[in-house]
Amino acid sequence: MNQLWGTVVAVQANFYQVKLANNPAAKSLLCTRRTRLKKIGQSVMVGDRVLIEEPDWQDARGAISRVEPRLTELQRPPVANAELTLLVFAMAEPILDPWQLSRFLVKAESTALKLCLCLNKCDLITPQQQQQWQERLSTWGYDASYISVAQGIGLDELSARLEGKITVVAGPSGVGKSSLIDALIPSIKLRVGEVSGKLQRGRHTTRHVELFELPGGGLLADSPGFNQPDLDCIPSNLAQYFPEARARLQQANCQFSNCLHRDEPNCVVRGDWERYEYYLDFLNKAIAHQIALQQKPDEESNLKLKVKRSGKSQYEPKLQTKKYRRTARNVKHQNLQDIYARQLEEEIEDRF
Repeated sequence: MNQLWGTVVAVQANFYQVKLANNPAAKSLLCTRRTRLKKIGQSVMVGDRVLIEEPDWQDARGAISRVEPRLTELQRPPVANAELTLLVFAMAEPILDPWQLSRFLVKAESTALKLCLCLNKCDLITPQQQQQWQERLSTWGYDASYISVAQGIGLDELSARLEGKITVVAGPSGVGKSSLIDALIPSIKLRVGEVSGKLQRGRHTTRHVELFELPGGGLLADSPGFNQPDLDCIPSNLAQYFPEARARLQQANCQFSNCLHRDEPNCVVRGDWERYEYYLDFLNKAIAHQIALQQKPDEESNLKLKVKRSGKSQYEPKLQTKKYRRTARNVKHQNLQDIYARQLEEEIEDRF
């Protein structure tokens, strides 16, 4: 009997929707995970290629018995085997912010995925403004796709770039990600959020990760909207996520191998390029993130996290329970005095 393979397209609780590969009996099965996989710690993610056992064609159910090794793995959104990041921003409504765009670009560059920058709502700006952005992004090292979901501009060319791949759609809320997916895959209808008038940001309209099949082949993973991705990369790697810095490092080397490209002598990255100030800002945030991780106490630490009524949190020393444990009533008076004396001596030693 031929093995039954498929791709996990949705995860909810302990159930997995699996899209079958070239099977005429059913397009998808609702599956559970074998206990053996749970015992060995094998998780199942959206995008995983899995082997199905004991398919029940009448009820469209089955059991996942094996997970193929992953080529790539993302944690946010949790997607396996993705090949491409489709980063969607708007040219207007909300206004394209170069600092926010750079932050998303750095996050996308830090993954093992290829990057496709897509700028929506190009019909809301003039051809001169689009040309200026095109030239500006070229100096950054990017060749963006300019589209308009409302006018149907550039969608065919974009669809051709996505065929046959698992693509993760990312970007801030309100830029038209859900509308773009609706246009690329007419068979589905996602909820489209309105842009907040005061904040010029969109409301979060996507609550979970799911893969949607493209008409021409390939899958799209819509990720929950977020306005500012975390800069959790290693500070020394940050320069590699700026194409301008990579180009300088390919032509020459800094004097120091651990150069952070701030004020070190004979640095080839430091210089007059537009996003250098963004690099310094992101570097400080990445360093602060690493320091916070190092200072975070582990489970065996003598510190505990206390949240005050104001909402502010801070770490405080834990009480040593053995010192202050209540003594049984039947202990003799002399023994109590000895215990208290030892406690006092220990406290004095701790202080000095």
